[in-house]
Amino acid sequence: MKDQAGRRRARRIAISGAVVLALAGMNGPWLYRFGTEKYHQYTINKPEYKAANGHWDVIDFPEEYRLNTIHAALLHTGKILLIAGSGNNQDNFDAKKFDTRIWDPEKRTIKKIPTPKDLFCTGHTQLANGNLLIAGGTKRYEKLKGDVTRAGGLMIVHNENPDKPITLPAGTAFTGKRNGKTFVSKDPVLVPRAKKVFDKATGRFLRNDPGLGRIYVEAQRSGQKYETGTQDNYRIGGLAGASARNTYGIAQKLALDKKDFQGIRDAFEFDPVAEKYIKVDPMNEARWYPTLTTLSDGRVLSLSGLDEIGQLVPGKNEVFDPKTKKWTYTKGVRQFPTYPAISLMQNGELFYSGANAGYGPDDVGRDPGVWDLASNKFTKLPGLSDKNMLETAGTVLLPPAQDEKYMVVGGGGVGESKLSSNRTRLIDLKAKNPRFVDGPTLEKGTRYPQSSILPDDTVLVSGGSQDYRGRGDSNILQARIYDAKTNGFKRVADPLVGRNYHSGSILLPDGRVMFFGSDSLYADKANTKPGVFEQRIEIYTPPYVYRDSRPSLSGGPGTLARGASGTFKSAHASSIKTARLIRPSASTHVTDVDQRSIALDFKKSKDGITVTVPKNRNLVESGWYMLFVTDDQGTPSKAQWVRVP
Repeated sequence: MKDQAGRRRARRIAISGAVVLALAGMNGPWLYRFGTEKYHQYTINKPEYKAANGHWDVIDFPEEYRLNTIHAALLHTGKILLIAGSGNNQDNFDAKKFDTRIWDPEKRTIKKIPTPKDLFCTGHTQLANGNLLIAGGTKRYEKLKGDVTRAGGLMIVHNENPDKPITLPAGTAFTGKRNGKTFVSKDPVLVPRAKKVFDKATGRFLRNDPGLGRIYVEAQRSGQKYETGTQDNYRIGGLAGASARNTYGIAQKLALDKKDFQGIRDAFEFDPVAEKYIKVDPMNEARWYPTLTTLSDGRVLSLSGLDEIGQLVPGKNEVFDPKTKKWTYTKGVRQFPTYPAISLMQNGELFYSGANAGYGPDDVGRDPGVWDLASNKFTKLPGLSDKNMLETAGTVLLPPAQDEKYMVVGGGGVGESKLSSNRTRLIDLKAKNPRFVDGPTLEKGTRYPQSSILPDDTVLVSGGSQDYRGRGDSNILQARIYDAKTNGFKRVADPLVGRNYHSGSILLPDGRVMFFGSDSLYADKANTKPGVFEQRIEIYTPPYVYRDSRPSLSGGPGTLARGASGTFKSAHASSIKTARLIRPSASTHVTDVDQRSIALDFKKSKDGITVTVPKNRNLVESGWYMLFVTDDQGTPSKAQWVRVP
């Protein structure tokens, strides 16, 4: 009996073993992946790993609060403004469903904010009063060739009357003199009066240069037969007498080609305390994908973008005066691709890295250089490698800002190109003859890299994709920390979420970094499944947060003028090595011209430090800043908010 029981037991064990081996044979890869993933999670959560490499956490909002974050800005309340507008979603646009959220990362609360216009692909920057200036957005979504049913395009309206401008209402008819085809305007247009031109030497009248207006027109009916193939002059309906003789239209090809996005003129300030949008005067030009940059006098420059007819704004740049809330044109004309990376230098001029985020001819405004806005003089800067791959590149002012050294990271070819660059390029604008030199390379060609300044004078570079909008499942799940002192990258923990188009990053007051957005064109390697907008927020906690202790910082004045000093309490004053003012970020499309880290002189006492703000207003722009101190291990404090009036 005992032998039979033993044999049955042995048989059961043998059968069980065979089943396990069979299952292992069929599911070996899954078992391997399961085991590998479990081990990976174990490894990245070990305290010693975090202390060396940092850690990533995914923040998944409740479903009713999720949105397609296109823009994000850190407010001086410590909260994050998340703007989607229509969120690159035609259905939302048609339904006028425009989204904004306020997220408090400390309290972990989020609420909806009424959004007055489609602020999808707007421009933004921090103002001296703590508000966020927001200008531009979407008037119309693009239509791809094949979806366009009515021929249309750009009509240039000429006014040869030197005595008065003329306004043409929406619905004005333009009929070709040769082709006989009629097109109708979609919006009103103001055409300035003609300019009288005289000979400077003799004072003799030479001619009238006509005033020009630009308007989008389209055929009254659908079909190919309404297309035009060549330039023609157009009579304008509703005009008679002198007005009919002096005013006419000229258009090139009016066809069923792709129609680009169109911009809006609307502008707002977002008040972080009231948590609402406040309407200000609209811009003179409609803009979609504009860059807003603070100037030396505190006004804000708005430049580039696609206008109300989907054309690149023809170099007509303008400035916003925060006192009057009005916009005025700058002198001279200078054209850039959309979302150009342009920032204020310490001498009051503007540095353009050549990086941009998308639209415009490949031979207009692509060269990096220094721009004197007052004289409109532009001095090109040499030495830039992969010069043809600056679209979707990142630009960062390396800390501290006083050194005036910039890094340009990655980038790709113009438009939907498959080209991408693995280079970083460095330039010292304080050098006698500034010239770009190559920095350390990335492992892969990288479009859309996110770059965030950290309070310990390093820069976190993360994410991006090798191909346009992550095509071919090409998101790069890698992160590195750049140290300007060693001019080298250190690979740190890998992000969990891929980030490409419509993504960005924001330094938080506690020293962590928030990442948002990503808008893949496809969701698979074969490019057969449409992509889904990435709604998850991810936060990277750098290694310095996992050290035994952080220096404390408290008290002190809430306002510090340029050239003034202020004393703050710290229980770790003796170990403090650096003090930095870091301007809060306003990020979109890998463009963040606001972020900068300014070194402060300081004196230590027994229980605190006294910091002094530099006097240069081009270095220290008016507004709110995060004040960080770091100890002798490079560990930063949490930030104190300080306003520079």
